Amino acid sequence: MKDLNMFCFQCQETAGNSGCTVKGVCGKPSEVARMQDLLMFVTKGLSEVTTKLRAEGKEVPKEINHHITLNLFTTITNANFDFDIFVNRVYQTLDIKKDLLVRLDNKENLGEAVLWDERDLDKMDEKSRIVGVLATENEDVRSLRELVIYGLKGLSAYSKHANVLGFDNEEVDIFLQEAMYKTTLALSVDELIALVLDTGAAGVKGMELLDNANTSTYGNPEITEVNIGVRNNPGILISGHDLCDLKQLLEQTKGTGVDIYTHSEMLPANYYPELKKYDNLVGNYGNAWWKQKEEFESFNGPILMTTNCIVPPKDSYKDKIYTTGSAGFPGCKHIEGSIGTEKDFSEIIEHAKKCQSPTQIEDGSIVGGFAHNQVISLADKIVEAVENGDIKKFVVMAGCDGRQKGRNYYTEFAEALPSDTVILTAGCAKYRYNKLNLGDIGGIPRVLDAGQCNDSYSLAVIAMKLQEVFGLDDINDLPIVYNIAWYEQKAVIVLLALLALGVKNIHLGPTLPAFLSPNVVNVLVENFGIAGIGTVEDDIELLIK
Repeated sequence: MKDLNMFCFQCQETAGNSGCTVKGVCGKPSEVARMQDLLMFVTKGLSEVTTKLRAEGKEVPKEINHHITLNLFTTITNANFDFDIFVNRVYQTLDIKKDLLVRLDNKENLGEAVLWDERDLDKMDEKSRIVGVLATENEDVRSLRELVIYGLKGLSAYSKHANVLGFDNEEVDIFLQEAMYKTTLALSVDELIALVLDTGAAGVKGMELLDNANTSTYGNPEITEVNIGVRNNPGILISGHDLCDLKQLLEQTKGTGVDIYTHSEMLPANYYPELKKYDNLVGNYGNAWWKQKEEFESFNGPILMTTNCIVPPKDSYKDKIYTTGSAGFPGCKHIEGSIGTEKDFSEIIEHAKKCQSPTQIEDGSIVGGFAHNQVISLADKIVEAVENGDIKKFVVMAGCDGRQKGRNYYTEFAEALPSDTVILTAGCAKYRYNKLNLGDIGGIPRVLDAGQCNDSYSLAVIAMKLQEVFGLDDINDLPIVYNIAWYEQKAVIVLLALLALGVKNIHLGPTLPAFLSPNVVNVLVENFGIAGIGTVEDDIELLIK
Protein backbone atom coordinates (compact mmCIF):
# COMPACT_ATOMS: atom_id res chain seq x y z
CA MET A 1 0.00 0.00 0.00
CA LYS A 2 2.91 2.32 0.75
CA ASP A 3 3.70 2.47 -2.97
CA LEU A 4 0.09 3.01 -4.07
CA ASN A 5 -1.98 6.17 -3.92
CA MET A 6 -4.88 4.10 -2.59
CA PHE A 7 -6.38 0.65 -2.66
CA CYS A 8 -10.12 0.06 -2.57
CA PHE A 9 -12.12 -2.91 -3.84
CA GLN A 10 -15.27 -2.70 -1.75
CA CYS A 11 -17.75 -2.04 -4.60
CA GLN A 12 -18.78 -4.00 -7.69
CA GLU A 13 -17.36 -1.44 -10.11
CA THR A 14 -13.84 -1.47 -8.71
CA ALA A 15 -11.25 -1.02 -11.47
CA GLY A 16 -10.69 -4.15 -13.52
CA ASN A 17 -12.65 -6.12 -10.92
CA SER A 18 -9.41 -6.01 -8.97
CA GLY A 19 -9.04 -2.70 -7.11
CA CYS A 20 -8.87 1.07 -7.53
CA THR A 21 -5.30 2.30 -7.01
CA VAL A 22 -5.22 5.83 -8.44
CA LYS A 23 -8.75 7.16 -8.00
CA GLY A 24 -12.00 5.42 -7.24
CA VAL A 25 -14.23 4.52 -10.17
CA CYS A 26 -16.88 6.13 -7.97
CA GLY A 27 -14.94 9.41 -8.19
CA LYS A 28 -13.38 9.14 -4.73
CA PRO A 29 -9.96 10.90 -4.66
CA SER A 30 -7.02 8.91 -3.32
CA GLU A 31 -6.56 11.20 -0.29
CA VAL A 32 -10.19 10.61 0.70
CA ALA A 33 -9.77 6.85 0.30
CA ARG A 34 -6.71 6.93 2.55
CA MET A 35 -8.47 9.01 5.20
CA GLN A 36 -11.36 6.53 5.11
CA ASP A 37 -8.83 3.77 5.75
CA LEU A 38 -7.46 5.72 8.70
CA LEU A 39 -10.96 6.28 10.06
CA MET A 40 -11.60 2.55 9.90
CA PHE A 41 -8.29 1.93 11.68
CA VAL A 42 -9.02 4.26 14.60
CA THR A 43 -12.59 2.95 14.77
CA LYS A 44 -11.17 -0.55 15.25
CA GLY A 45 -9.12 0.88 18.10
CA LEU A 46 -12.16 2.50 19.68
CA SER A 47 -14.10 -0.74 19.23
CA GLU A 48 -11.37 -2.65 21.08
CA VAL A 49 -11.69 -0.23 24.00
CA THR A 50 -15.51 -0.44 24.12
CA THR A 51 -15.35 -4.24 23.93
CA LYS A 52 -12.84 -4.44 26.79
CA LEU A 53 -14.80 -1.92 28.89
CA ARG A 54 -17.89 -4.08 28.60
CA ALA A 55 -15.82 -7.14 29.57
CA GLU A 56 -15.00 -5.26 32.78
CA GLY A 57 -18.72 -4.74 33.39
CA LYS A 58 -18.71 -1.06 32.43
CA GLU A 59 -21.38 0.61 30.30
CA VAL A 60 -20.68 2.33 27.00
CA PRO A 61 -22.90 5.36 26.29
CA LYS A 62 -25.38 5.00 23.44
CA GLU A 63 -23.92 8.10 21.78
CA ILE A 64 -20.61 6.27 21.31
CA ASN A 65 -22.43 3.37 19.65
CA HIS A 66 -23.99 5.92 17.30
CA HIS A 67 -20.60 7.51 16.60
CA ILE A 68 -19.03 4.18 15.64
CA THR A 69 -22.02 3.30 13.46
CA LEU A 70 -21.82 6.61 11.61
CA ASN A 71 -18.06 6.20 11.12
CA LEU A 72 -18.70 3.01 9.18
CA PHE A 73 -21.68 4.43 7.32
CA THR A 74 -19.74 7.44 6.01
CA THR A 75 -17.24 5.10 4.32
CA ILE A 76 -19.89 3.25 2.30
CA THR A 77 -19.45 3.59 -1.46
CA ASN A 78 -20.75 6.89 -2.87
CA ALA A 79 -21.84 8.31 0.50
CA ASN A 80 -19.18 10.87 1.36
CA PHE A 81 -16.34 12.40 -0.67
CA ASP A 82 -15.44 15.22 1.74
CA PHE A 83 -11.85 14.97 3.01
CA ASP A 84 -12.39 17.46 5.84
CA ILE A 85 -15.35 15.50 7.21
CA PHE A 86 -13.20 12.37 7.47
CA VAL A 87 -10.34 14.23 9.14
CA ASN A 88 -12.76 15.61 11.73
CA ARG A 89 -14.27 12.19 12.37
CA VAL A 90 -10.78 10.77 12.94
CA TYR A 91 -10.10 13.58 15.45
CA GLN A 92 -13.43 12.97 17.20
CA THR A 93 -12.82 9.23 17.36
CA LEU A 94 -9.35 9.73 18.86
CA ASP A 95 -10.84 12.07 21.48
CA ILE A 96 -13.56 9.58 22.43
CA LYS A 97 -11.02 6.74 22.62
CA LYS A 98 -8.72 8.83 24.85
CA ASP A 99 -11.57 9.59 27.26
CA LEU A 100 -12.69 5.95 27.43
CA LEU A 101 -9.16 4.66 28.01
CA VAL A 102 -9.15 6.43 31.37
CA ARG A 103 -12.02 4.17 32.46
CA LEU A 104 -10.27 0.95 31.38
CA ASP A 105 -8.65 -0.87 34.31
CA ASN A 106 -6.57 -3.39 32.38
CA LYS A 107 -4.44 -1.55 29.87
CA GLU A 108 -2.13 -4.46 29.06
CA ASN A 109 -1.83 -5.94 25.57
CA LEU A 110 -3.72 -3.15 23.86
CA GLY A 111 -3.60 -3.21 20.07
CA GLU A 112 -1.79 -0.80 17.80
CA ALA A 113 -5.10 0.79 16.75
CA VAL A 114 -5.76 1.68 20.40
CA LEU A 115 -2.31 3.10 21.11
CA TRP A 116 -1.93 5.20 17.98
CA ASP A 117 -2.88 8.87 18.48
CA GLU A 118 -1.70 11.53 16.05
CA ARG A 119 -3.22 14.84 14.93
CA ASP A 120 -0.61 16.02 12.44
CA LEU A 121 -2.05 15.70 8.92
CA ASP A 122 1.22 14.59 7.32
CA LYS A 123 1.71 11.86 9.91
CA MET A 124 -1.94 10.86 9.60
CA ASP A 125 -1.49 10.48 5.85
CA GLU A 126 1.68 8.47 6.40
CA LYS A 127 -0.19 6.12 8.72
CA SER A 128 -3.14 5.83 6.35
CA ARG A 129 -0.83 4.36 3.70
CA ILE A 130 0.05 1.32 5.82
CA VAL A 131 -3.22 0.45 7.60
CA GLY A 132 -5.51 -0.13 4.64
CA VAL A 133 -6.80 -3.33 3.10
CA LEU A 134 -3.38 -4.53 1.89
CA ALA A 135 -1.94 -4.42 5.41
CA THR A 136 -3.23 -8.00 5.67
CA GLU A 137 -0.78 -9.99 3.56
CA ASN A 138 -2.50 -13.39 3.49
CA GLU A 139 -5.03 -13.23 0.65
CA ASP A 140 -7.62 -15.50 2.25
CA VAL A 141 -7.44 -13.84 5.66
CA ARG A 142 -7.67 -10.44 3.95
CA SER A 143 -10.69 -11.61 1.96
CA LEU A 144 -12.55 -12.86 5.02
CA ARG A 145 -11.67 -9.81 7.11
CA GLU A 146 -12.95 -7.49 4.41
CA LEU A 147 -16.07 -9.60 3.91
CA VAL A 148 -16.80 -9.10 7.62
CA ILE A 149 -15.98 -5.38 7.50
CA TYR A 150 -18.12 -4.71 4.42
CA GLY A 151 -20.95 -6.62 6.05
CA LEU A 152 -20.54 -4.43 9.13
CA LYS A 153 -20.61 -1.31 6.96
CA GLY A 154 -23.91 -2.51 5.52
CA LEU A 155 -25.18 -3.29 9.01
CA SER A 156 -24.21 0.22 10.13
CA ALA A 157 -26.62 1.65 7.55
CA TYR A 158 -29.54 -0.30 8.99
CA SER A 159 -28.60 0.67 12.54
CA LYS A 160 -28.10 4.35 11.77
CA HIS A 161 -31.49 4.74 10.10
CA ALA A 162 -33.14 3.02 13.07
CA ASN A 163 -31.18 5.15 15.55
CA VAL A 164 -32.45 8.33 13.90
CA LEU A 165 -36.00 7.19 14.66
CA GLY A 166 -35.15 6.45 18.30
CA PHE A 167 -34.68 2.70 17.93
CA ASP A 168 -31.56 0.87 19.16
CA ASN A 169 -30.47 -2.73 19.53
CA GLU A 170 -27.51 -2.78 21.90
CA GLU A 171 -26.87 -6.43 21.06
CA VAL A 172 -26.26 -5.43 17.45
CA ASP A 173 -24.02 -2.51 18.49
CA ILE A 174 -22.00 -4.76 20.79
CA PHE A 175 -21.54 -7.34 18.05
CA LEU A 176 -20.50 -4.73 15.49
CA GLN A 177 -17.81 -3.39 17.80
CA GLU A 178 -16.58 -6.83 18.87
CA ALA A 179 -16.38 -7.90 15.22
CA MET A 180 -14.46 -4.75 14.28
CA TYR A 181 -12.00 -5.52 17.07
CA LYS A 182 -11.73 -9.18 16.03
CA THR A 183 -10.64 -8.17 12.52
CA THR A 184 -7.41 -6.92 14.15
CA LEU A 185 -6.66 -10.29 15.77
CA ALA A 186 -4.79 -13.27 14.34
CA LEU A 187 -7.90 -15.40 13.82
CA SER A 188 -7.71 -18.60 11.82
CA VAL A 189 -9.54 -19.00 8.54
CA ASP A 190 -12.15 -21.19 10.25
CA GLU A 191 -12.65 -18.58 12.97
CA LEU A 192 -13.07 -15.87 10.36
CA ILE A 193 -15.61 -17.95 8.43
CA ALA A 194 -17.58 -18.32 11.68
CA LEU A 195 -17.35 -14.54 12.17
CA VAL A 196 -18.70 -14.01 8.64
CA LEU A 197 -21.79 -16.10 9.47
CA ASP A 198 -22.19 -14.35 12.82
CA THR A 199 -22.13 -11.07 10.92
CA GLY A 200 -24.98 -12.35 8.77
CA ALA A 201 -26.98 -13.30 11.87
CA ALA A 202 -26.41 -9.80 13.27
CA GLY A 203 -27.54 -8.47 9.91
CA VAL A 204 -30.91 -10.19 10.30
CA LYS A 205 -31.34 -8.48 13.68
CA GLY A 206 -30.30 -5.12 12.25
CA MET A 207 -32.78 -5.49 9.39
CA GLU A 208 -35.54 -6.40 11.81
CA LEU A 209 -34.67 -3.37 13.96
CA LEU A 210 -34.99 -0.98 11.02
CA ASP A 211 -38.16 -2.63 9.74
CA ASN A 212 -39.72 -2.17 13.18
CA ALA A 213 -38.47 1.43 13.37
CA ASN A 214 -39.88 2.36 9.95
CA THR A 215 -43.25 0.63 10.30
CA SER A 216 -43.77 1.82 13.88
CA THR A 217 -43.06 5.40 12.82
CA TYR A 218 -44.64 5.61 9.37
CA GLY A 219 -47.03 2.64 9.24
CA ASN A 220 -46.83 -0.49 7.10
CA PRO A 221 -46.21 0.19 3.40
CA GLU A 222 -49.36 -0.02 1.29
CA ILE A 223 -49.87 -0.91 -2.35
CA THR A 224 -49.46 2.49 -3.98
CA GLU A 225 -49.52 3.93 -7.48
CA VAL A 226 -46.67 6.44 -7.61
CA ASN A 227 -46.75 9.36 -10.04
CA ILE A 228 -43.60 9.73 -12.17
CA GLY A 229 -44.64 12.97 -13.83
CA VAL A 230 -44.28 16.54 -12.53
CA ARG A 231 -46.33 19.55 -11.46
CA ASN A 232 -45.76 23.23 -12.18
CA ASN A 233 -44.47 24.23 -8.74
CA PRO A 234 -40.77 24.55 -7.90
CA GLY A 235 -39.47 21.40 -6.27
CA ILE A 236 -36.84 19.74 -4.11
CA LEU A 237 -35.54 16.32 -5.11
CA ILE A 238 -34.59 14.08 -2.18
CA SER A 239 -32.34 11.10 -2.73
CA GLY A 240 -30.68 8.46 -0.57
CA HIS A 241 -32.45 6.41 2.09
CA ASP A 242 -33.22 8.53 5.17
CA LEU A 243 -36.98 8.64 5.71
CA CYS A 244 -36.60 10.87 8.76
CA ASP A 245 -34.99 13.57 6.64
CA LEU A 246 -37.85 13.30 4.16
CA LYS A 247 -40.49 13.58 6.89
CA GLN A 248 -38.86 16.73 8.29
CA LEU A 249 -38.53 18.21 4.80
CA LEU A 250 -42.20 17.49 4.02
CA GLU A 251 -43.26 19.12 7.26
CA GLN A 252 -41.11 22.21 6.69
CA THR A 253 -42.32 22.69 3.09
CA LYS A 254 -46.03 22.45 3.88
CA GLY A 255 -47.81 25.49 2.52
CA THR A 256 -44.67 26.98 0.96
CA GLY A 257 -45.58 26.18 -2.65
CA VAL A 258 -42.53 23.89 -2.91
CA ASP A 259 -43.13 20.29 -4.04
CA ILE A 260 -41.08 17.31 -2.91
CA TYR A 261 -40.05 14.51 -5.27
CA THR A 262 -38.30 11.29 -4.33
CA HIS A 263 -35.37 9.96 -6.32
CA SER A 264 -33.82 6.49 -6.69
CA GLU A 265 -33.84 4.63 -3.36
CA MET A 266 -36.20 7.18 -1.82
CA LEU A 267 -39.01 5.99 -4.13
CA PRO A 268 -40.48 3.56 -1.52
CA ALA A 269 -41.17 6.48 0.83
CA ASN A 270 -44.27 6.97 -1.31
CA TYR A 271 -45.66 3.68 0.06
CA TYR A 272 -45.77 4.69 3.75
CA PRO A 273 -49.13 6.02 5.06
CA GLU A 274 -47.54 8.68 7.28
CA LEU A 275 -45.49 10.07 4.39
CA LYS A 276 -47.82 9.79 1.44
CA LYS A 277 -50.50 11.76 3.28
CA TYR A 278 -48.54 14.94 2.52
CA ASP A 279 -50.01 16.76 -0.48
CA ASN A 280 -46.60 18.21 -1.31
CA LEU A 281 -45.11 14.73 -1.86
CA VAL A 282 -45.68 14.62 -5.61
CA GLY A 283 -44.12 11.30 -6.58
CA ASN A 284 -40.82 9.99 -7.95
CA TYR A 285 -38.49 11.71 -10.42
CA GLY A 286 -35.98 9.76 -12.45
CA ASN A 287 -34.36 6.40 -12.10
CA ALA A 288 -31.48 4.69 -10.31
CA TRP A 289 -28.58 6.67 -8.82
CA TRP A 290 -26.18 6.36 -11.76
CA LYS A 291 -28.39 8.43 -14.09
CA GLN A 292 -28.37 11.44 -11.78
CA LYS A 293 -26.08 13.66 -13.86
CA GLU A 294 -28.72 13.99 -16.57
CA GLU A 295 -31.73 13.87 -14.27
CA PHE A 296 -30.42 16.33 -11.68
CA GLU A 297 -29.78 18.75 -14.53
CA SER A 298 -33.35 18.53 -15.83
CA PHE A 299 -34.92 18.68 -12.37
CA ASN A 300 -33.95 22.39 -12.20
CA GLY A 301 -34.39 22.67 -8.44
CA PRO A 302 -32.10 21.76 -5.52
CA ILE A 303 -31.32 18.19 -4.51
CA LEU A 304 -30.95 16.84 -0.97
CA MET A 305 -28.61 13.82 -0.66
CA THR A 306 -29.37 12.05 2.62
CA THR A 307 -27.00 9.08 2.14
CA ASN A 308 -25.38 7.29 -0.79
CA CYS A 309 -25.37 7.23 -3.76
CA ILE A 310 -23.71 10.48 -4.85
CA VAL A 311 -22.18 10.76 -8.32
CA PRO A 312 -19.64 13.63 -8.39
CA PRO A 313 -21.84 16.49 -9.65
CA LYS A 314 -21.37 18.57 -12.77
CA ASP A 315 -20.50 22.22 -12.24
CA SER A 316 -23.78 23.19 -13.86
CA TYR A 317 -25.81 21.96 -10.87
CA LYS A 318 -23.23 21.48 -8.12
CA ASP A 319 -24.46 24.60 -6.30
CA LYS A 320 -27.88 22.93 -6.05
CA ILE A 321 -26.58 19.85 -4.20
CA TYR A 322 -27.12 19.77 -0.44
CA THR A 323 -25.94 16.93 1.78
CA THR A 324 -26.85 15.79 5.27
CA GLY A 325 -26.25 12.89 7.64
CA SER A 326 -23.62 10.45 6.38
CA ALA A 327 -23.44 12.13 2.97
CA GLY A 328 -20.96 14.80 1.95
CA PHE A 329 -19.26 16.31 -1.07
CA PRO A 330 -16.65 19.10 -1.08
CA GLY A 331 -18.09 22.43 -2.15
CA CYS A 332 -21.68 21.38 -1.44
CA LYS A 333 -23.67 22.79 1.48
CA HIS A 334 -23.92 20.29 4.36
CA ILE A 335 -27.00 20.55 6.57
CA GLU A 336 -26.10 19.56 10.13
CA GLY A 337 -28.31 17.76 12.60
CA SER A 338 -27.63 15.10 15.19
CA ILE A 339 -29.89 12.21 16.15
CA GLY A 340 -33.05 13.41 17.87
CA THR A 341 -32.85 16.98 16.57
CA GLU A 342 -34.92 18.83 14.00
CA LYS A 343 -32.81 19.82 11.00
CA ASP A 344 -33.18 23.27 9.51
CA PHE A 345 -34.01 22.93 5.81
CA SER A 346 -34.89 26.60 5.35
CA GLU A 347 -31.90 27.30 3.09
CA ILE A 348 -32.74 24.59 0.57
CA ILE A 349 -36.43 25.56 0.67
CA GLU A 350 -35.62 29.20 -0.11
CA HIS A 351 -33.28 28.02 -2.86
CA ALA A 352 -36.09 25.96 -4.39
CA LYS A 353 -38.45 28.93 -4.51
CA LYS A 354 -36.06 30.70 -6.90
CA CYS A 355 -35.89 27.76 -9.34
CA GLN A 356 -38.00 26.72 -12.27
CA SER A 357 -40.32 23.75 -11.90
CA PRO A 358 -38.90 20.37 -12.94
CA THR A 359 -38.70 19.44 -16.60
CA GLN A 360 -40.85 16.40 -17.20
CA ILE A 361 -38.81 13.41 -18.39
CA GLU A 362 -41.53 10.74 -18.27
CA ASP A 363 -45.17 10.33 -17.32
CA GLY A 364 -47.48 7.73 -15.91
CA SER A 365 -47.05 5.79 -12.69
CA ILE A 366 -45.42 2.73 -11.14
CA VAL A 367 -46.86 0.46 -8.46
CA GLY A 368 -45.09 -0.63 -5.29
CA GLY A 369 -45.62 -1.17 -1.61
CA PHE A 370 -45.34 -4.95 -1.43
CA ALA A 371 -43.50 -5.19 1.88
CA HIS A 372 -44.02 -8.25 4.05
CA ASN A 373 -47.19 -7.05 5.81
CA GLN A 374 -48.89 -6.35 2.49
CA VAL A 375 -47.74 -9.56 0.80
CA ILE A 376 -48.66 -11.71 3.81
CA SER A 377 -52.17 -10.24 3.63
CA LEU A 378 -52.28 -11.74 0.13
CA ALA A 379 -50.93 -15.11 1.34
CA ASP A 380 -54.13 -17.07 0.68
CA LYS A 381 -54.33 -15.70 -2.86
CA ILE A 382 -50.65 -16.45 -3.47
CA VAL A 383 -50.90 -19.99 -2.08
CA GLU A 384 -53.93 -20.66 -4.25
CA ALA A 385 -52.09 -19.39 -7.33
CA VAL A 386 -49.11 -21.65 -6.54
CA GLU A 387 -51.27 -24.69 -5.88
CA ASN A 388 -53.23 -24.08 -9.08
CA GLY A 389 -50.00 -23.82 -11.04
CA ASP A 390 -50.65 -20.21 -12.00
CA ILE A 391 -47.43 -19.18 -10.22
CA LYS A 392 -44.55 -21.60 -10.78
CA LYS A 393 -41.65 -19.60 -9.36
CA PHE A 394 -40.80 -16.52 -7.36
CA VAL A 395 -37.55 -14.88 -8.44
CA VAL A 396 -35.78 -12.65 -5.93
CA MET A 397 -34.09 -9.96 -7.99
CA ALA A 398 -33.23 -7.59 -5.16
CA GLY A 399 -30.08 -5.52 -4.76
CA CYS A 400 -28.34 -2.64 -6.48
CA ASP A 401 -28.18 -1.05 -9.88
CA GLY A 402 -25.02 0.31 -11.46
CA ARG A 403 -23.44 1.75 -14.58
CA GLN A 404 -21.94 -1.33 -16.21
CA LYS A 405 -23.46 -2.23 -19.55
CA GLY A 406 -23.57 -5.84 -18.40
CA ARG A 407 -26.40 -4.90 -16.06
CA ASN A 408 -28.71 -4.90 -19.07
CA TYR A 409 -28.72 -8.61 -18.26
CA TYR A 410 -31.25 -7.97 -15.48
CA THR A 411 -33.69 -6.20 -17.80
CA GLU A 412 -33.35 -8.96 -20.37
CA PHE A 413 -33.68 -11.64 -17.68
CA ALA A 414 -36.90 -10.06 -16.35
CA GLU A 415 -38.31 -9.82 -19.89
CA ALA A 416 -37.39 -13.45 -20.61
CA LEU A 417 -39.01 -14.87 -17.50
CA PRO A 418 -42.05 -17.07 -18.20
CA SER A 419 -45.43 -15.45 -17.56
CA ASP A 420 -46.02 -17.75 -14.57
CA THR A 421 -43.15 -16.23 -12.55
CA VAL A 422 -43.26 -13.35 -10.06
CA ILE A 423 -40.31 -11.06 -9.28
CA LEU A 424 -39.69 -10.14 -5.64
CA THR A 425 -37.49 -7.07 -5.42
CA ALA A 426 -36.07 -4.41 -3.12
CA GLY A 427 -33.33 -1.87 -3.73
CA CYS A 428 -32.50 0.18 -6.81
CA ALA A 429 -31.97 -2.96 -8.91
CA LYS A 430 -35.70 -2.70 -9.61
CA TYR A 431 -35.14 0.24 -11.95
CA ARG A 432 -33.92 -2.28 -14.51
CA TYR A 433 -37.45 -3.70 -14.85
CA ASN A 434 -40.04 -1.87 -12.70
CA LYS A 435 -41.28 0.17 -15.65
CA LEU A 436 -41.69 -2.83 -17.96
CA ASN A 437 -45.21 -3.97 -18.74
CA LEU A 438 -44.93 -7.48 -17.31
CA GLY A 439 -48.60 -7.78 -16.38
CA ASP A 440 -50.05 -9.75 -13.49
CA ILE A 441 -51.13 -13.23 -12.47
CA GLY A 442 -54.74 -13.28 -11.29
CA GLY A 443 -54.43 -9.71 -10.06
CA ILE A 444 -51.01 -10.27 -8.45
CA PRO A 445 -48.47 -7.99 -10.19
CA ARG A 446 -45.48 -9.83 -11.62
CA VAL A 447 -43.12 -7.31 -9.98
CA LEU A 448 -43.61 -7.02 -6.22
CA ASP A 449 -41.49 -4.14 -4.94
CA ALA A 450 -40.85 -4.37 -1.18
CA GLY A 451 -38.97 -1.06 -1.07
CA GLN A 452 -35.41 0.14 -0.50
CA CYS A 453 -32.37 -2.07 -0.09
CA ASN A 454 -33.04 -1.19 3.57
CA ASP A 455 -36.30 -3.14 3.22
CA SER A 456 -34.68 -6.40 2.11
CA TYR A 457 -35.79 -7.88 5.44
CA SER A 458 -39.28 -8.02 3.91
CA LEU A 459 -38.09 -10.56 1.35
CA ALA A 460 -36.73 -12.80 4.12
CA VAL A 461 -39.98 -12.49 6.10
CA ILE A 462 -42.03 -13.32 3.00
CA ALA A 463 -39.90 -16.42 2.36
CA MET A 464 -40.18 -17.57 5.99
CA LYS A 465 -43.95 -16.99 5.97
CA LEU A 466 -44.35 -19.00 2.76
CA GLN A 467 -42.22 -21.74 4.27
CA GLU A 468 -44.63 -21.84 7.21
CA VAL A 469 -47.76 -21.73 5.05
CA PHE A 470 -46.54 -24.55 2.81
CA GLY A 471 -45.38 -26.57 5.84
CA LEU A 472 -41.81 -26.99 4.60
CA ASP A 473 -38.88 -27.95 6.84
CA ASP A 474 -36.27 -26.37 4.57
CA ILE A 475 -36.54 -22.80 3.24
CA ASN A 476 -34.71 -24.00 0.12
CA ASP A 477 -37.67 -26.22 -0.82
CA LEU A 478 -39.76 -23.15 -1.60
CA PRO A 479 -40.43 -22.30 -5.27
CA ILE A 480 -38.08 -19.32 -4.85
CA VAL A 481 -34.81 -18.70 -6.69
CA TYR A 482 -32.33 -15.90 -6.10
CA ASN A 483 -30.69 -13.85 -8.84
CA ILE A 484 -29.33 -10.82 -7.00
CA ALA A 485 -27.44 -7.79 -8.29
CA TRP A 486 -24.95 -6.17 -5.95
CA TYR A 487 -23.02 -2.92 -5.94
CA GLU A 488 -22.09 -1.80 -2.43
CA GLN A 489 -21.87 -2.90 1.17
CA LYS A 490 -25.56 -3.01 2.07
CA ALA A 491 -25.89 -5.73 -0.55
CA VAL A 492 -23.08 -7.58 1.26
CA ILE A 493 -24.97 -7.65 4.58
CA VAL A 494 -28.14 -8.73 2.77
CA LEU A 495 -26.22 -11.64 1.23
CA LEU A 496 -24.68 -12.62 4.57
CA ALA A 497 -28.09 -12.38 6.26
CA LEU A 498 -29.60 -14.75 3.68
CA LEU A 499 -26.74 -17.20 4.26
CA ALA A 500 -27.31 -16.99 8.02
CA LEU A 501 -30.99 -17.84 7.42
CA GLY A 502 -29.92 -20.96 5.55
CA VAL A 503 -30.70 -19.80 2.02
CA LYS A 504 -28.56 -21.55 -0.60
CA ASN A 505 -27.88 -21.42 -4.33
CA ILE A 506 -27.89 -17.62 -4.62
CA HIS A 507 -26.69 -16.25 -7.95
CA LEU A 508 -24.78 -12.99 -7.62
CA GLY A 509 -23.82 -10.56 -10.35
CA PRO A 510 -22.98 -8.91 -12.59
CA THR A 511 -19.55 -9.97 -11.24
CA LEU A 512 -18.49 -11.74 -8.08
CA PRO A 513 -16.86 -9.38 -5.55
CA ALA A 514 -13.19 -8.61 -6.14
CA PHE A 515 -12.57 -8.91 -2.40
CA LEU A 516 -13.37 -12.64 -2.47
CA SER A 517 -10.20 -14.67 -2.94
CA PRO A 518 -10.42 -17.86 -5.05
CA ASN A 519 -10.28 -20.01 -1.91
CA VAL A 520 -13.05 -18.02 -0.20
CA VAL A 521 -15.17 -18.28 -3.35
CA ASN A 522 -14.68 -22.04 -3.23
CA VAL A 523 -15.88 -22.12 0.38
CA LEU A 524 -19.01 -20.16 -0.55
CA VAL A 525 -19.65 -22.40 -3.55
CA GLU A 526 -19.14 -25.65 -1.66
CA ASN A 527 -21.10 -24.69 1.46
CA PHE A 528 -23.79 -22.39 0.12
CA GLY A 529 -23.99 -22.92 -3.64
CA ILE A 530 -23.09 -19.29 -4.39
CA ALA A 531 -22.65 -18.74 -8.12
CA GLY A 532 -22.17 -15.97 -10.64
CA ILE A 533 -24.44 -15.24 -13.57
CA GLY A 534 -24.19 -16.59 -17.10
CA THR A 535 -26.22 -15.74 -20.18
CA VAL A 536 -29.91 -14.92 -19.84
CA GLU A 537 -30.84 -18.06 -21.77
CA ASP A 538 -28.65 -20.37 -19.68
CA ASP A 539 -29.79 -18.84 -16.38
CA ILE A 540 -33.47 -19.08 -17.31
CA GLU A 541 -32.89 -22.74 -18.12
CA LEU A 542 -30.96 -23.31 -14.88
CA LEU A 543 -33.11 -21.36 -12.43
CA ILE A 544 -36.63 -21.47 -13.83
CA LYS A 545 -37.22 -24.53 -15.98
